[in-house]
Amino acid sequence: MSHNPVPPFERRDDVGHFINGRVHVTSAARSQPVYNPATGQVARQVQLACAADVEAAVAAAQAAFPAWADAQPLRRARVMFKFLELLHAHKDELAAMITAEHGKVFTDAQGEVARGIDIVEFACGAPQLLKGDFSDQVSSGMDNWTLRQPLGVVAGITPFNFPFMVPMWMAPLALVTGNTFILKPSERDPSPSLFVAELLQRAGLPDGVFNVLQGDKLAVDGLLHHPDVKALSFVGSTPIAQYIYQNGAAQGKRVQALGGAKNHMVVMPDADVEQAVDALIGAAYGSAGERCMAISVAVLVGDVADRIIPAVAERARRLKIKNGMELDAEMGPIVSREARDRIERCIALGVEEGAQLVVDGRGLTVPGLEGGFFTGGTLFDHVRPEMRIYREEIFGPVLACVRVPDFAAAVDLVNTHEFGNGVACYTSDGHIAREFVRRIQVGMVGINVPIPVPMAWQGFGGWKKSLFGDMHAYGEEGVRFYTKQKSVMQRWPASVAKGAEFVMPTSR
Repeated sequence: MSHNPVPPFERRDDVGHFINGRVHVTSAARSQPVYNPATGQVARQVQLACAADVEAAVAAAQAAFPAWADAQPLRRARVMFKFLELLHAHKDELAAMITAEHGKVFTDAQGEVARGIDIVEFACGAPQLLKGDFSDQVSSGMDNWTLRQPLGVVAGITPFNFPFMVPMWMAPLALVTGNTFILKPSERDPSPSLFVAELLQRAGLPDGVFNVLQGDKLAVDGLLHHPDVKALSFVGSTPIAQYIYQNGAAQGKRVQALGGAKNHMVVMPDADVEQAVDALIGAAYGSAGERCMAISVAVLVGDVADRIIPAVAERARRLKIKNGMELDAEMGPIVSREARDRIERCIALGVEEGAQLVVDGRGLTVPGLEGGFFTGGTLFDHVRPEMRIYREEIFGPVLACVRVPDFAAAVDLVNTHEFGNGVACYTSDGHIAREFVRRIQVGMVGINVPIPVPMAWQGFGGWKKSLFGDMHAYGEEGVRFYTKQKSVMQRWPASVAKGAEFVMPTSR
């Protein structure tokens, strides 16, 4: 019998902002409900920022910046080490918050917390990450060296599907590099953001260095257009990513905007079919497909489709779909009623377009949770590239199967899609694997790995319309995103020759 692994998250008080070291409840009347997706009931209200709240958060971060930027990297790292310790102590509590407001199964939420902790561990190496380069004697009596310095007030705008992990892609590196940070989390699952703020405060982070601004488009636009916000990092849909990138860049801000995805998994005829089926089931239906790295298209090469599709269909029909706090749950609810209804409209569209509906997940009801936002796993076969269910991101538990004759056709199919976030290839042929890695036009590639999310020190980011900006999230590129390089040429009077020089300086 399944049971709850930890006491469920039941706090009912409203969710406010966290500004200058304290929870801040706006005086404005704007708020919206936060639901428990498994029951469909309102669990609490979240405050929505007004212009004055945006101004207060930026002012607090701006006031805290000079002292924090001047702090030794080792001091910043020690705060992060303490934060890491607190995260380990409260990781299951944090996972329960995620399940309660997002709906993903508790074990998946635990995995999200673990991957977020990985980034915090990487950020603890701040003294090493911030080391500059030194060149001795670049010219007679002259040395050249570089250092990296913080930008100032920076902001992160994060999505509902990873309410802890994605903020950890941003905040730890922004903080240890000397910036002050404003987090604008999703209003659908806002509670983890306040818990993170509380733990950072307990870890010794000074007031104003980390702030949380709850809200909607008003808060986003307020941060986007505020002159004191120097950089913005965003993860979400492609239209909003384009909007943020274009508007932020036009104002001279540094912008990193990660957009949508339509991730393919190519299955070659020589692949291990059992492994490929396991991979498709987990990657397409895990977290109800609400992952930017979910596999939403299976590209089946040659006759492998006749072996793959029946096995996937059988597994999809018997997915254990229930409240995510049940330990044997394989899939939980969709995050909101609106999202569920949109997903089911996409399924209807696929039928209208002529795709073969092998497994229909619509209309699912979980006994005892009749008000929950549930839908089942859906499987389409004979999907064609011109169909909207192939071209557009559905962001739900819908797997579209496209049949292609050979490897070249599979590569061409992936490369001509407008998104280039993640891709996988299942094969036993080393030459095919090597050619796939070299020829595929996608930012993150897995060979017999269905969800190739890079580790903390590597960096996350796609290509094409999946990323707007020059740098990937976290890793060494994250350090570069949150800092600016300064180059210093230095010599002393005893090494300076007499007389003015009118030619370009050269090494001599």
